[in-house]
Amino acid sequence: MFDIAWSELFVIIIVALVVVGPKDLPKLMRTLGQWAGRARAMADQFRRSFDDMARQAELDELRSEVNRLKTEAVRPMTDADYEALGIPVSSIPAAAAIEEVGAAPPVFDQPTAAINPPAPEPVPAETVVDTTSTSRPT
Repeated sequence: MFDIAWSELFVIIIVALVVVGPKDLPKLMRTLGQWAGRARAMADQFRRSFDDMARQAELDELRSEVNRLKTEAVRPMTDADYEALGIPVSSIPAAAAIEEVGAAPPVFDQPTAAINPPAPEPVPAETVVDTTSTSRPT
């Protein structure tokens, strides 16, 4: 914080010793230390209160945003909303059915076999090869 060389510090100590005297110098140093401690505590308290005010302002902003979202009516997306997001309306399956209230969900052209493949057929017992046998035919 301060750029004081050792020689400058030595001069300050000599002047303080001559002006205050060797008897009162420890009292002066203790008093200066207490003042510095009080100033540091006040600065820390100011910084903490400033941080708390900033945090409170952020929380108030978030609360107002949540309350605004709670009071807004939920509406289905329109064609303009899709276009604003960069999604072409023609790529949305059954867009008209989705926007209607109470309409059935869209049917996708995906076969159920791809979702649930059939179980493999069991192998007949006659085709199973016994690999545990140690004897070899000659």
